[in-house]
Amino acid sequence: MKTIKGPGLFLAQFAGDEAPFDSWDAITKWAAECGYKGVQVPSWDGRLIDLAKAASSKDYCDEFQGVARENGVEVTELSSHLQGQLVAVHPAYDEGFDGFAAPEVRGNPKARQEWAVEQVRLALSASKNMGIGAMASFSGALAWPYLYPWPQRPAGLVETAFDELAKRWRPLLDHAAECGVDICYEIHPGEDLHDGVTFEMFLERVGNHARCNMLYDPSHYLLQCMDYLDNIDIYKDRIRMFHVKDAEFNPTGRQGVYSGYQPWVDRAGRFRSLGDGQIDFGAIFSKMAANDFDGWAVVEWECCLKHPEDGAREGAQFVKDHIIRVTERAFDDFADGGTDDAANRRMLGIG
Repeated sequence: MKTIKGPGLFLAQFAGDEAPFDSWDAITKWAAECGYKGVQVPSWDGRLIDLAKAASSKDYCDEFQGVARENGVEVTELSSHLQGQLVAVHPAYDEGFDGFAAPEVRGNPKARQEWAVEQVRLALSASKNMGIGAMASFSGALAWPYLYPWPQRPAGLVETAFDELAKRWRPLLDHAAECGVDICYEIHPGEDLHDGVTFEMFLERVGNHARCNMLYDPSHYLLQCMDYLDNIDIYKDRIRMFHVKDAEFNPTGRQGVYSGYQPWVDRAGRFRSLGDGQIDFGAIFSKMAANDFDGWAVVEWECCLKHPEDGAREGAQFVKDHIIRVTERAFDDFADGGTDDAANRRMLGIG
């Protein structure tokens, strides 16, 4: 068994144009003051990191990590969520996702996709330069508009989508192997990899690639009415990253999983700050410890009600309170009578 590292904080929801969220030095000091020991970095945010320089310069990475350590936190992982999303975009979402890309490739899906692939490659190379063995990402989606089978899906539609998705990601997974870095896909609605079944469909198509792994976030499973504890046992060998995020699901006679296009505050399923939702984190941290999870517990703050800075500070303490320092001996070792093979055989009646 292993003790989970943490608490860490995903900085994507906090980076901004005002201090202390507008620079790497200031935001890492703030995170440490909140009680965090690590930070997960959104690699697309130029206010915090120069991704191209990080991919090409070990000296830059050493300096980058040095600033964080001096301020009291470690870099837990890099995230390429937004770039990964653009590796595969259905045309229905072209305009909606254009804002994730660099200005020079917007309005040009082919150029945007090529840019996204290169960005993910850079994030993998930067992770290698930082000595970090995992990177977070999204898979993107080609089949998502056809999630609910009405009208009836034509035979082969989903299979073709997953074949293409695997074709786009396989070279990146091979580059990840060269870098010694796992790609941890956040299993998330809006992505073709949105539950265990779809992850398995993709995994099969990339040849059970060793670098194809999962980012576990129970909030997305609760809102799909999945068993988020059983998921840990099923995929324990592929779960290499952990977002600690709470949620609640309160269906009514008027709305359920789809929530009638309502804003977040009015939805049946809502993300909440840690401790304010329904997720059993005591059971999750127990399973993570028992299953030898060797990564960080990283808070991803998303809440439709609470102020983010309050959620961040409360989240650090929440994770501290849930991390299990695993035991190095069995509780009944005091009654150990020692090992004697002959005595064991006599006790079994086979001596």
